[in-house]
Parts: sequence; structure tokens; C-alpha cells
Amino acid sequence: MKTLTIPGKNALRILQKDLPLIDRPFTAIADTSGLTTVQLIDLLKKLSANGILRKFGAILRHQKAGYRNNALVVWSVPPDAIEEAGQAFASLTFISHCYERSPAFQNKYNLFTMLHTQNNDIASLIGRMCQQISCCDYLILDSLQEYKKTSPEYF
Repeated sequence: MKTLTIPGKNALRILQKDLPLIDRPFTAIADTSGLTTVQLIDLLKKLSANGILRKFGAILRHQKAGYRNNALVVWSVPPDAIEEAGQAFASLTFISHCYERSPAFQNKYNLFTMLHTQNNDIASLIGRMCQQISCCDYLILDSLQEYKKTSPEYF
């Protein structure tokens, strides 16, 4: 059986882990991997264009950041308003995640938001969100247990 070789495999191995907290993490990763920064970015663009790399994101460890309260708030937004509502919610500093879900949860709730706060003002923040999009059809799904957040490793 032939093994697939991927240029920049060392860079991809590093990118599976936490990014270094420095000014230019991609430059450091490229240097460590024997690539230029341009080559690394081009590799990521190519993998994305080919559907191999689906997303590149951060995991917020909200409790370590001082945010003790959170809530998953799901919204029933009319389809013609979902883009605008999503943009509005995503711009809020207390929202870490905002995404459309299809199929909708309970055939109704199609916009999901993860809200974080350092105090107990979740109700007032949700009220502000209702006013912002003129929609108050939502559910709060409380976190019952925090699971370890890990990403898959392929290399």
C-alpha cells in the first residue's frame, strides 16, 4: 500500500496543536517546517479549496479567560432574516460562536449562539439580542457538563 506524501506535513502536524502566542505564529511554524510563510499559506488555501481542510478555528477556554457563566441560546429566525441576525450576533463581544444549523433543532431553532459573561447578566444580554434582531423566539440550553475539548490529530 502506497503512503500519501503531503508537502508541508510537518507544518500540518504543528498546526494541529495550539498556535504559539506570538506576533507571527504562521511564520514561526513555516520556519520550523522548512517552508516559507507564503508556501504555508498557499498549502492551507489549496487544502481548503480541495475540501481537505474544512475549518481553522480557535477553542475558547472561557473559564480560564474569567467567564464563569455561559449559555447556548438557540433562535428561531425567519430564513430571510438569518444572515442579518447572524451578522448582528457575531459582532457582539459576548458571543463566541454563532452559526446556522440545518436541519433546525426541533424543526424550528436554526441559529445557534454561545454567550459568555463574567457575571450573572445572561437574561439582560439575551434581552438585548432580542431587541437587536426583533425576535424573541429562543431557547436557552444550559450546559450540564463541560467535556474536555480536543481536536483530532491526523499526523
